[in-house]
Amino acid sequence: MIQYREYIGLSSRPVAIVAHRGFWHTAPENSLAAISGAICAGYEIAEIDIQSSKDGILFLLHDRDVDAPGASLRRMTGLSDLANNFTFSQLNELKLKNFDGGEGNSFSDQSIPSLESVLKLADEKIYLDLDVKSLELLGKTSKLVAKMGMQGQAAIKTQVQTYEQAENLKELESKIGVMVMPMMHFSSDDFLEKFDLLQSVSPAMVEAEFDELSTLSLNQNYFKNAGISIWVNTLDPVACCEFNDSSALIDPDSIWGELIRAGVSIIQTDEPEALKKFLSSHVFTDG
Repeated sequence: MIQYREYIGLSSRPVAIVAHRGFWHTAPENSLAAISGAICAGYEIAEIDIQSSKDGILFLLHDRDVDAPGASLRRMTGLSDLANNFTFSQLNELKLKNFDGGEGNSFSDQSIPSLESVLKLADEKIYLDLDVKSLELLGKTSKLVAKMGMQGQAAIKTQVQTYEQAENLKELESKIGVMVMPMMHFSSDDFLEKFDLLQSVSPAMVEAEFDELSTLSLNQNYFKNAGISIWVNTLDPVACCEFNDSSALIDPDSIWGELIRAGVSIIQTDEPEALKKFLSSHVFTDG
């Protein structure tokens, strides 16, 4: 398996599918089974969410409590407690609800996994996008990835809005060796300013939000010439300008196709099978 940065930079690379929280249509999100499902399905990247237990063990869980600082167990385990009040051994005893959790889904045989166990599972099989839910965990997460020799298979992302944030992110990669991905919002009125900020990180890719698709399409050569691939989320809750999964299931070319023609080459989705089917039946040429 080639290095993640090298893979992203391949000019001949097809559009990469990012399975959001793993392949949760067949298993609980952020579970070992969901990562295995993404591997078996042939998706290039699995996105996972990283938090920390009471005893400092990094584990997978998405939700943050809106009223208190901590990881919420409610949706995926049914408990009202915060995950960071538990040791990892206690968390690992909890069973996850199937799929995306909530009241409508039954409990599975899957438990909350540690990041270490996921890294072992993914080794030489799939790239990982690490969504670290707390800024203070960026360094610790990177160090664990490096300790396990997985620098070439994972990327850590965070918001970049200032040159100080950009420098901190670049320094993290240079010191530890784990690839970083800035998350940035681009608009037509300040594109060049934001692009200069992006270039200061020297990233292989950027998770991009946009005010209108033309902001990407009209400026896609800036990204191409700088060797920066564009990652866009079509997840319903966060998609830009209604370029979302629900619409893509109805008319995939008007969503995924339009994004690809605008220069996007990495798509994070909750509908990876539908995206895979669409990509297999369409040919997109560069430029």
